[in-house]
Amino acid sequence: MPDPAGLAPCPSSPNCVSSLATDASHHVDPIPFTGNPAEAMRRLRAVIEAMPRTRIVSASDTALRAEFTSRLFRFVDDVDCIVDPAASAIQIRSASRVGYSDLGANRKRVEAIRTAFASA
Repeated sequence: MPDPAGLAPCPSSPNCVSSLATDASHHVDPIPFTGNPAEAMRRLRAVIEAMPRTRIVSASDTALRAEFTSRLFRFVDDVDCIVDPAASAIQIRSASRVGYSDLGANRKRVEAIRTAFASA
């Protein structure tokens, strides 16, 4: 069941991170922005599109869904982003579709997106 912001909660397995998770093992900070929320989402889309092995599944002024495919085993991870204008932040969730552990790949991806967004 998605939470009120529209992001599904993380499962108990360690292969998911979300800015809306309340436990430390799954929590990542949301991506802060200033200015127009729609412009922030366009900037986020450009950042994600520039990353390797990425496909934008859907994008609007308020939400974005992307798929990241791993180089070696071709595993697919899903990234969901929803603008939260009240918090001046983009809420983000990154999760593996299969397996139990992702060896920290989803957390590293979110941090790479945050860093690229801040410098974009």
